[in-house]
Amino acid sequence: MPQLDRPGLEARRRVLGDEYVDKALTGLDSFNAEFQALVTDYCWGKVWTRPTLSDKQRSLINLAMISALNRSDEFKTHVRGAIRNGCSVEEIRDTLMQVAIYAGIPAGVEAFRLARQVFEAEGVTPAPADDA
Repeated sequence: MPQLDRPGLEARRRVLGDEYVDKALTGLDSFNAEFQALVTDYCWGKVWTRPTLSDKQRSLINLAMISALNRSDEFKTHVRGAIRNGCSVEEIRDTLMQVAIYAGIPAGVEAFRLARQVFEAEGVTPAPADDA
């Protein structure tokens, strides 16, 4: 098995949680081990450890990009990561509003639907809407 980048592994665990990372790494074999090492080293080790943006900022950026790409499983994973990184429901909502405008209403509809699923699974309850 290839050696996993230590700072990358720490960042990946910090954002996604031990359970998620352990599950991803438990199934390592000759087919996916090098890919997992690549993801851990470059994505998490070379980018998520850069000091300019906070994990919270990176999470919101990821939500916008992944929802625009319509990658539902990764989107839900990163909604969980955004919550772990301290993103509020309001910050996630406004990020998804940007998605709806710049990537299209269908992308926004799907992102809001998937985020709601994660909120429910994680016990996150958005505040009631103000009467307009």
